Amino acid sequence: MSASTYTVTGMTCGHCVGSVKEEVGQLPGVTGVEVDLASGLVTVTAAGAVDDAAVAAAVEEAGYALAPH
Repeated sequence: MSASTYTVTGMTCGHCVGSVKEEVGQLPGVTGVEVDLASGLVTVTAAGAVDDAAVAAAVEEAGYALAPH
């Protein structure tokens, strides 16, 4: 198991949270997605390594963006 945390920009409501959780949760190997609307933090747990590029693409598919690190 591995976990990675990202900051997502543009989320303003519960629907936003649901969209991000749904898109990221569909990625192969992902076992859990936790989203904190107030901080924008998204924690992704996976059976193997978390693919940062795939997470970024899924967040973009949901209509949001990852904040640069």
